[in-house]
Amino acid sequence: MNTKNTDLSKELKKYFGFSTFKGQQEKIIQTLMQGNDVFVLMPTGGGKSLCYQLPAIISEGTAIVVSPLIALMKNQVDAVNGLSSESGVAHVLNSSLNKTQTKQVFDDIKSGRTKLLYVAPESLIKEEYLEFLKEANISFVAIDEAHCISEWGHDFRPEYRNLKLIIDKIAKVPVIALTATATPKVQDDIQKTLGMTSAVVFKESFNRPNLFYEVRPKVNVDKEIVKFINKHEGKSGIVYCLSRRKVEEFAQLLQVNGINALPYHAGLDQKTRVANQDKFLMEECDVIVATIAFGMGIDKPDVRFVIHYDIPKSLESYYQETGRAGRDGGEGICLAFYDPKDIEKLEKFLAQKPVSEREIGLQLLNEVVGYAETSMSRRQYILYYFGEQFDPVNGAGAQMCDNSVNPPTLKDCTKELKIVLKVTKDLDEKFKTKDLISVIVGKENSVTKSYKLETTPHFGVGKDQEENFWKSIIRQATVQNFLQKDIETYGVLKVTEKGEDMIDGKDKTLFMIAEDRQYDLAQTKADSDQVQVQQGGGLDKVLFDQLKDLRKSVAKKHGIPPYTVFMDPSLEDMTVQYPVTIEEIGKVYGVGDGKAKKFGKDFAEFIKNYVDEHHIERTQDMVLKQVANKSSHKVFIIQNTDKKIDLEDIAKAKNLSMDDLLKEMERIVYQGTKLNIDYYIEENFDEDIVDEFMEFMNESESDSMKVLLAEFGDELSDEEVRMLRIKFISDVAN
Repeated sequence: MNTKNTDLSKELKKYFGFSTFKGQQEKIIQTLMQGNDVFVLMPTGGGKSLCYQLPAIISEGTAIVVSPLIALMKNQVDAVNGLSSESGVAHVLNSSLNKTQTKQVFDDIKSGRTKLLYVAPESLIKEEYLEFLKEANISFVAIDEAHCISEWGHDFRPEYRNLKLIIDKIAKVPVIALTATATPKVQDDIQKTLGMTSAVVFKESFNRPNLFYEVRPKVNVDKEIVKFINKHEGKSGIVYCLSRRKVEEFAQLLQVNGINALPYHAGLDQKTRVANQDKFLMEECDVIVATIAFGMGIDKPDVRFVIHYDIPKSLESYYQETGRAGRDGGEGICLAFYDPKDIEKLEKFLAQKPVSEREIGLQLLNEVVGYAETSMSRRQYILYYFGEQFDPVNGAGAQMCDNSVNPPTLKDCTKELKIVLKVTKDLDEKFKTKDLISVIVGKENSVTKSYKLETTPHFGVGKDQEENFWKSIIRQATVQNFLQKDIETYGVLKVTEKGEDMIDGKDKTLFMIAEDRQYDLAQTKADSDQVQVQQGGGLDKVLFDQLKDLRKSVAKKHGIPPYTVFMDPSLEDMTVQYPVTIEEIGKVYGVGDGKAKKFGKDFAEFIKNYVDEHHIERTQDMVLKQVANKSSHKVFIIQNTDKKIDLEDIAKAKNLSMDDLLKEMERIVYQGTKLNIDYYIEENFDEDIVDEFMEFMNESESDSMKVLLAEFGDELSDEEVRMLRIKFISDVAN
C-alpha cells in the first residue's frame, strides 16, 4: 500500500471540502496507510465511510469495499463519483451488472482509474471476479457494517464468516473493519473471525447526546404516530416496522391521512425501492415507512425522528436504526412503541430455530425487554450494553429520555416476586408464563385441569391482582435473572441461582419495578374503527337522537329514506368526534367526500351549535382516516361495472367470492359513490319484482336485511336482495 508522507488535511479539503477531521478519523487513516489492520467502532453519523474513502482516493491501486446492501453501495458510489470530475472512480461489482458493464468495471480497474470497488460478500466468491482481482493492484480491503460477520450481531450473514480466506486469496493487504454497533462480545467475535486480533482498535463513544429516547405502550399506535408526525409537519422521519405487510399498510394509512409517506422493503422491485429512497433523500417525500432493509449507510443528516412501530429484535438493531436520526447534531427524537405481546410473537418465531440460534435470539430479546421496561436512564442502559459507562446526572444528554424527564414511580414487589419464584419451583419448573399466572390468579384452563393444579395450595394466591400485573413481575424477574426461559422446552420458566437465593432469603435486595405510566387513554374510543364505532362506546345519546331527527328532515327534503343519508354507525361516530366542518364530516366512519359535500353542511352546523350550547370541549384530536380495507378493489369494481362486465367475472378476476364482492360494492355505495349495475339487474331480474322492491325501499324506515328478507325472502335469495339494495342506495342516495 502507498505510504508516502501525505498532508491528510489538504487531501481532505481537496476531495471532501472539510477543513478538519472528525474525532479519530485522521489517526485511523494514518494507521491504515502505514499498513496496519484497523478495527473501527464508531456510532452512526460519526463519519465511518470517510475513513476508507479518503485513503482509497489518495493511494495507488483499488480498494475493495465489502458492503452488505445494494442500496447502500449505490448511495456511496454516487457520492464518491460526485467528488471527481472523472467517471469510474467508484464502481459496484455485483450480479445486477450485464457483461458490457462488468467489462467496463474491469477496464477501469486495470487502467488505475477506479479507486473504490464496492462488492457484496456473495460476489467475492464468484470465480471470475476472484481470478481478476488476484491480478489487480489492490490497496486495501474495507469491510463495512462488520457486525454482519458475527453471529451475535443483529444482522448475521454466513458469507461474511469466510471473508478472511477470500481476502488472503486475493492479496496480502491491510484490512479495515468498521461497524456502528458491536457489544464487547460481538467485537471479539469479529476480530477472531477476520484474523484481526492484533488490529489497532479505534473506539468512539456510542453516546449521541442530541437524541431523545422515549418508549410508549402500544395503544392506539396508528393514531399516536399520525398525531406525532402532524406535530412535526414537514420534517424528515423514518417509521420502522418488522413485516413487509405492515410497511405497505401503514404507508398507505399515512398517505390517506395527508402525510407524504412512501414504503421501502426488500419485497418491492428494485426500481421502486431505489426511486422511493431517492425521493426521501431529495426531500420529495417526508416519511419513509420501512423494514430494517432501509437505512444502512443512508447518509441523510436531517432525519428528525425515528419511530419503531414494532420493538426490534435486538438492542443493536435499535441503536443502529435510531442512530439515523439527527446526524447533523440537530433534533433527533427516537420513539418506540412497546407491547409485551410482540415479544411473545418473536419468541414463538425463535422456537422454530436451531437451539444455538434460539439461545442467542432469546438473550438479545431479553435485553430489548429490559430496555423497554427499565426505570433507569435509557441512555445509560444502551451505553452500558455497549460496554460504556455513563453518568445519568451530568453526562452529555443526561436529560434526553422519558425516564429522566418524567421518572416513573417505583414500587417494592419483593413479596410478589417471592410468590412467583416459589410457585415456579413448587410446580417442578414445568410451566410457561401463561399457566403459572393462571395458577396464581386462580383461573382454570386446559393445562391447570389436566395437571389438577387447582388442588395445589398456590391456586389463587394472587387473585387480588390483575393478570397483567403478574405478567410484568415475571418479565422483570426474567430480565433481572431471577427466572430464565428454558431453551429445550421452549418458554418453560426455571428458577436461577439468583432466584434460589431470593427464596432462601440470602438475597436481601428489594425487587423494585416501575409502575405503568398513566397515559390519557380517554380518547381511545374515538378511533374511527368500525367495531369501536358500532359499539358506540361513550357516544352522546342526546346528540345521537337529535342527529337522527335531523337525518329524517334532510332525507325528506331530498325525497329519500333517512338511512341513505348517513348510516347509524356514522351518526354514532359524529357523537364521539363532534365534527364541525364539512371536511371533518368527511373523516367520520362510513362517509366519503361525496357524501360529506352533499349532506354534511346541515350536520356540521347542527353539531357546532350543540357543542357551543353545551360548552363541550372538543378534543382537537384528529380522526384517523382508515385505509379502505387492504382487499378493497373500489377502482376496479367501478371501472368494470361502467364497462358492464358480468358481476361473476368481476369477482373471478379478483379471486373474490360473490359475498366478498357484494361487501365491497356495499361499502362503495354506502360511502356515497354511484355504482351502475342496472345492466346486470335487467338481465337477471324480473322487472316487476325490481319495481316492487324499489317502491318498498322508498317507504321503508330501515334498510336492514332482516326487514327486506321478511318481505322478499320467498321470491329472492340473500344475494339478490343485496344486489337490489345496492342499486337502490346508488340510484336514490348518491
